[in-house]
Amino acid sequence: MSIGHTLLGLLESGPRHGYDLKRAFDERFGHDRPLHYGQVYATMSRLLKNGLVEVDGVETDGGPERKRYAITEAGITDVAAWLAQPEKPEPYLQSTLYTKVVLALLTGRDAADLLDSQRSEHLRLMRILTDRKRRGDLADQLICDHALFHLEADLRWLELTSARLGRLAEVVAP
Repeated sequence: MSIGHTLLGLLESGPRHGYDLKRAFDERFGHDRPLHYGQVYATMSRLLKNGLVEVDGVETDGGPERKRYAITEAGITDVAAWLAQPEKPEPYLQSTLYTKVVLALLTGRDAADLLDSQRSEHLRLMRILTDRKRRGDLADQLICDHALFHLEADLRWLELTSARLGRLAEVVAP
């Protein structure tokens, strides 16, 4: 995820302080990985340097200075271009799981146990996500669906690999 573009998009609704941007980000996108304040301010500094935001005001309110940021026309154009650009699908051709299966076979370890253990871990996480989806709002449901679909694809791969383990062992044997 592009944090800079996400913060710019949040600024399109109006100027905000860094604290407000962090809170809005965390509420909408950071359920599992909230932003650190330092990350927000470092990103805003870079966006300011690049002319994508400007300081709309500085407030003290008896405490430290708080800059209010506003998106510039260049920032709006940048967000529009980012939104229009399709994300590159990740083919996962360098799978850690595949590497572990092959190494288990090469070293005489039980690859079937490895696959069973991984299947159990996937199912455990799927139960957690399904529960979260049931209790969540629409945004949370969509995020969980995305993750669940990927886990389902992994499970299909685990089943297929288990079925082909004997042939794979013959192919990778030293």
